[in-house]
Amino acid sequence: MTDSPVDGRPGPEKTDADTASELHIGQRRVAAYLERIGAARPALPDVEHLRELQYRHVHTVPFENLSIHLGEPISLDPRSLMDKISGARRGGICYESNGAFAALLTGLGYRVSLLAARVFVGDDFGPPFDHLALRVDAPEPWLVDVGFGRQIEFPLRLDDRGEQQGPGGVFRIEDTPDGDLDVYRDGALQYRVEARPRALSDFATACWWHSTSPQAHFTQSLICSLPTESGRVTLSGRKLLITDAEGRQQAQDLPDDSVIAAYRDHFGITLDRIPELKIPRQHQEA
Repeated sequence: MTDSPVDGRPGPEKTDADTASELHIGQRRVAAYLERIGAARPALPDVEHLRELQYRHVHTVPFENLSIHLGEPISLDPRSLMDKISGARRGGICYESNGAFAALLTGLGYRVSLLAARVFVGDDFGPPFDHLALRVDAPEPWLVDVGFGRQIEFPLRLDDRGEQQGPGGVFRIEDTPDGDLDVYRDGALQYRVEARPRALSDFATACWWHSTSPQAHFTQSLICSLPTESGRVTLSGRKLLITDAEGRQQAQDLPDDSVIAAYRDHFGITLDRIPELKIPRQHQEA
């Protein structure tokens, strides 16, 4: 851990060189990751290739918190994150997906900064380091986020204050009085992101809390979700939800003997047992 803990007290400023060093991975892992998402190696680290990489990642790597409920530790080591996604062909929560994607982009020659964000839920923001997002200079500054629930399928221009439209909705970025940036989707505030760069290790305490605390959303829910060409598919516990392009939903409660097959068929995830909630429901309500 650095001396920039989860309470938000400032630590030493990170530099591009610090981030590149922390996220350095070998080209073997870069090649395996590109194969996993079905992408060719970019000829240049430009925004056109960045857009393609982000779209392919979002449509290949599920947003999922299964490790929390399978008793699997979450390591924020970039090599472990990449091996989980490309080797084990899994997904992850924001720290995992955005951490691995940052390592991939760094290995491809992009300038990447890790940004801390606070998710807006109900009528307030979550704690510092509640979410990890990326700034990618290609060469213009872009907000990249492949690990936020309903994943953002394309980069958002960080210095554009107009509407930015794409397959995942209409986005807008606004300045705050304190120098942070608020990110909106379809008019609804999603999260507030800091401008200063962070280290991946700065997120370790928040990641531990989200994966262990009885009060954390991820310990109280099972989620595996992936956008499709015609909508979205989500498996929450034993409930399978198929959403089409018009937003119509078909829900199905799966019997136990169909759950593992559903993870395989819809998400390409091979499991040897059904994930069960880490926090039993009676403890959630206590």
